[in-house]
Amino acid sequence: MARIKDDYRALSGTEKAAIFLLSLHQDQAALLFERMDDEEIRELSAAMSNLGNVHSSVIERLFVEFADKLSSAGGLVGSIDAAERLLNAALSGERVDAIMEEMRGPAGRTMWDKMGNVNEAVLANYLKNEYPQTVAVILSRIRTDHAARVLALLPENFAMEVIMRLLRMEAVQKDIVDHVERTLRNEFMTNLARTARRDSHELMADIFNSLDRNTENRFMTALEERNRESAERIKQLMFTFDDLVKVDPGGIQTLLRQVEKEQLALALKGASDEVKQLFFSNMSERAGKMMKEDMEAMGAVRLKDVDEAQSAIVQVAKNLADSGEIVIVTGDEEGELVF
Repeated sequence: MARIKDDYRALSGTEKAAIFLLSLHQDQAALLFERMDDEEIRELSAAMSNLGNVHSSVIERLFVEFADKLSSAGGLVGSIDAAERLLNAALSGERVDAIMEEMRGPAGRTMWDKMGNVNEAVLANYLKNEYPQTVAVILSRIRTDHAARVLALLPENFAMEVIMRLLRMEAVQKDIVDHVERTLRNEFMTNLARTARRDSHELMADIFNSLDRNTENRFMTALEERNRESAERIKQLMFTFDDLVKVDPGGIQTLLRQVEKEQLALALKGASDEVKQLFFSNMSERAGKMMKEDMEAMGAVRLKDVDEAQSAIVQVAKNLADSGEIVIVTGDEEGELVF
């Protein structure tokens, strides 16, 4: 049950303004919204969404001059739907969509507050595909404890590149920071808000795919003890290096042209015999022999390095499937798995 706000003294200025706007007719509220900038609208809309039930005594206190009229309403309910309806009456659909998408993302008044509330695994998975300099700017703007957790989840070589740029970083020009902030708002936060609408098991499968093997096994074992059904569903949705056996031979050859040979050799060190055979059978005899020699020359390798190499190749395979360049075949009657 939602908490009822019945303490007028505990309300912030933004919450009082939100109650006021929710109490007005849409046409009247529209006139006020037209005179606000986007940041003010976002702040007020977020407050509306989090109000919950507001006791009539609070409304009477806030609108003493209209007490008779407002007290007859008994109260009002602030919700994200109420905020969206009110915005639609005042603003263009495109502007409302942008504001609501951001509101459905993580909480926070500024972009950097919001970034600080994004799960570190999700944020690291996004940042690993950005330029090290861009990542350095972002990590320098969020809380140090959160930045540390994100940095620890980045691929080691990439993380070192970010660290070197952080060490050399001087005052960042405002236009650069503004550009990074706009990009995060328009791309990452919008996609994150849309992702929030996805099935929770799909989201967790993507997060599990980004974990190293030991961490994944630890979490999966614990989840199986608490909720075996959810654990099994996540396993079915996950796409791992061993699942590359579902790629058709032509797709494997396309994949071979897209990945680095050293990376593939490292990934195959920890692969199943079936996956190894799949790749070797799609190479020329000479190329296969050279790959095996490279793998032998590596000697013992760290499991963490193998996991990172396998994850990178899996991501390449997913990208190729998304673009329609390869087909990932399942064992069921449907025949294809489309990403």
